[in-house]
Amino acid sequence: MFCGLIGIPVSLIAFWFLVAVTELEQLIWTDWPRDLGWDKPPWWWGFPLLLVAGVVVGLVVARLPGRGGHLPAGGLHAGGITASSLPGVVIAAFFSLPLGAVLGPEAPLLALGTGLALLFGRLVKAPQTQASTMLLGAAGSASAISALFGNPLVGALLLMEVAGVGGPQLFAVMLPALLSSGIGALVFTGFGRWTGLKPASLDIGLPPAPVLDTGDVLWTLLMAPAVALLIHGAFVGGRYAAGFVASSVWTVRNTTLCALGTAGCLALYAVATGRSPEEAALSGQAALGELAADPHSWSVGALVAVLVFKSLAYMLCLGSLRGGPVFPSLFLGGAAGVLLSPLPGFGLVPAMAVGMAAGVTAGLRLPVCGVVLVVLLLGNVNAVPVVVLAAVISFVVVELLPQGPEIPPFAERAARKPRPRKG
Repeated sequence: MFCGLIGIPVSLIAFWFLVAVTELEQLIWTDWPRDLGWDKPPWWWGFPLLLVAGVVVGLVVARLPGRGGHLPAGGLHAGGITASSLPGVVIAAFFSLPLGAVLGPEAPLLALGTGLALLFGRLVKAPQTQASTMLLGAAGSASAISALFGNPLVGALLLMEVAGVGGPQLFAVMLPALLSSGIGALVFTGFGRWTGLKPASLDIGLPPAPVLDTGDVLWTLLMAPAVALLIHGAFVGGRYAAGFVASSVWTVRNTTLCALGTAGCLALYAVATGRSPEEAALSGQAALGELAADPHSWSVGALVAVLVFKSLAYMLCLGSLRGGPVFPSLFLGGAAGVLLSPLPGFGLVPAMAVGMAAGVTAGLRLPVCGVVLVVLLLGNVNAVPVVVLAAVISFVVVELLPQGPEIPPFAERAARKPRPRKG
């Protein structure tokens, strides 16, 4: 009952957190440039913004409890957050996400939900046992994540895989099951089309979406590993960036340098394409919708440029700033899908589905959640088999590749000993 009650204030706070981030992004990247007389932000727009982001996040990491939350290069996880770390998490998120960090809000929301649940539990004097703490933290995280994705199923599945419910056997069982179910769906659909027969199935009469063909499946087998390599390369680079940030006591300086490197990627994209640097900045959540709605407004050069420069900016942000890895990996996968969709026998919907599934699975390394998230985003049931195949292939490729260096602990400043008083 208490976990259910916790969901009310946590979801409300998560909602207003997301509203505040969205409104700040609109203000900084759209309203301010227009007020200054520009139709779009100039190429240098990211430099002052990310300079501020690097300095503030570096100070939070160096000075506040909890270091502003965990590094996104380490993926999503729900542990290590306490009520005392909430101020640092909120400050780091508000000075990362709206100012141009190529990260999403899901990691701060996980931390926010966990910390708020533990804080409310302490206020009502709930039992402070290990089991109750874990339960309250999971309930708060699930509530906050559900507010982000607008679906309780995604929140529950994400927390199940992040928390490792079922242990290593979960992936050992679910991966073959996912693969066999995806192949079974392809065979079922294929035989249905080849023979013209229609066996009884769960069909409620929705308008049919474009069906898959052989080209979609064959291109999936080639595209999914390529997208997985792209996203995994960004994460490996992010781990090296994290090592650079934590290599000395100069946390603020090194974080600021990585943030300015991100601004440089945004500027290079804007100069090379003549488009807004906003497209290579931020999480990509809004840009993904625009890309899907009007893919022909993006030239081949713009798609290649956004893949290159946004991936590099993503890599730097993963190792230095604070946020989540989900939406940038979705956008990069979707952009790769739009770029490759003109291939013979490929289509826009299956290409974007494959790209997003491979991208988010490579970033999260959570194949079940990746499949459900992409299917819900697409709203296309016929694309489910290639989504499953892409997620499984991406997960296997990432597991077989070198993972890069371990995420290092940040160097602590030497504690100053109190001077003995004279006399």
